[in-house]
Amino acid sequence: MSQKRVIQIILVLLSIATILHLLHYYTALDFSAKVLIASRWVAWAFVILYAFNKKSLTTWILVSMIIGIEIGLNFPVFAQNLSVLSKIFLQLIKTIIAPILFATLVVGIAGHSNLKQVGRMGWKSILYFEVVTTLALVIGILAINITKAGDGIVLPEGFNQQLPEAKAQGWQDVVLHVFPENFVKSIYHGDVLPIVVFSVIFGISLALLSEQKKRPILDFTESLAETMFKFTNIIMHFAPFGVGAAIAVTVGHLGIDILTSLLKLLFTLYGALLLFLLGVLLPVALIVGVPIKKFFRAISEPVSIAFATTSSESALPKAMENMEKLGVPRKIVSFVLPTGYTFNLDGSTLYLALASVFVAQAANVELSIGDQILMVLTLMLTSKGVAGVPRATLVILLGTAASFGLPLWPIMAILGIDELMDMARTSVNVVGNCLATIIIAKWEGEYNEPKGELNFD
Repeated sequence: MSQKRVIQIILVLLSIATILHLLHYYTALDFSAKVLIASRWVAWAFVILYAFNKKSLTTWILVSMIIGIEIGLNFPVFAQNLSVLSKIFLQLIKTIIAPILFATLVVGIAGHSNLKQVGRMGWKSILYFEVVTTLALVIGILAINITKAGDGIVLPEGFNQQLPEAKAQGWQDVVLHVFPENFVKSIYHGDVLPIVVFSVIFGISLALLSEQKKRPILDFTESLAETMFKFTNIIMHFAPFGVGAAIAVTVGHLGIDILTSLLKLLFTLYGALLLFLLGVLLPVALIVGVPIKKFFRAISEPVSIAFATTSSESALPKAMENMEKLGVPRKIVSFVLPTGYTFNLDGSTLYLALASVFVAQAANVELSIGDQILMVLTLMLTSKGVAGVPRATLVILLGTAASFGLPLWPIMAILGIDELMDMARTSVNVVGNCLATIIIAKWEGEYNEPKGELNFD
């Protein structure tokens, strides 16, 4: 059966399933749960058949997300047992982060011996990151003021959500966290920025050696980088299982009561993130001359992984590989992407601005324009420590609430849908950082757009 015919059948079956669900929920007609479930699964069976014919890892990841949603909806208790699969995938990904960052950065710096370029890339990246994240903060503030999603919010009866323990960090802690106390310790804790700083200094040191002394280490790091990219390709074959399991656990865990109460906040966040993508990142990409279609294909897989696992780290190895295929030099990819994980988390900073005002609205605390401007300025500084802190957005949100004398109970309510919001903001983080690599490469005059069709699987 041809792919075109399979797609036509899928569209017909999905239309039938949609009509049955609409009739069941919005008319007097009452279909049994088994009929509704069967109507969906018949459509999904043809989606799986399409994935077999397509033989694409990205397609399989998307299909696994659909299957995960169904498992979470229909078997919520069983779905919780699948968390082990998503944890296996995340742990495998984390083993790649440190060696791939170290190897690619050292090769990028010492292999070209252009130390001035490292400095140039540094200030250009920081400048771009600051402008874009400030726009994200402004959009978040405007969106929540327009929708006023926090007005009238109450905690559902019996809702019991504990705030995890989180220690807020001062600016001194954030600065200290950038510099590695122990390289092995940074690897153990998965701290990206200290690994980057160590690797950059190591690469500069290696570049200053004579050719005879630096060649053995340079050859080793080049081999290590290529090996880790092959390692990534092997692990990505497990991605559909890890991604599907992560979605199943999330859907099975969410309660319908808290979801209904906070749906307005959820739509506000998704709408604001969409506005940021279309109103900021897309115009920037068009102005700079980014090949949009190729860029979309390059980021589709890492964004899908980030969306399902709510982890930017899980998407990092594949994002690095695909950006390099898209024509960004490895030395730029390996510097800009990891740095962006601390200074350019567009989705997370937008969420923080939006959530902070939501807390005030829910608590019926009036924030003046001056207070909100001060909040934006505060978040511009404190959000830079997001990457290095466990449950980082929560830490920053708690600290902001405390600074402005806001209560904590609305944050408890937010936790009820935090996983759904985390999916969206993490995906935008990945999109923003991938775009940044092309922008810096073009700014450096080193972007080489590949010709012809590209294979990102």
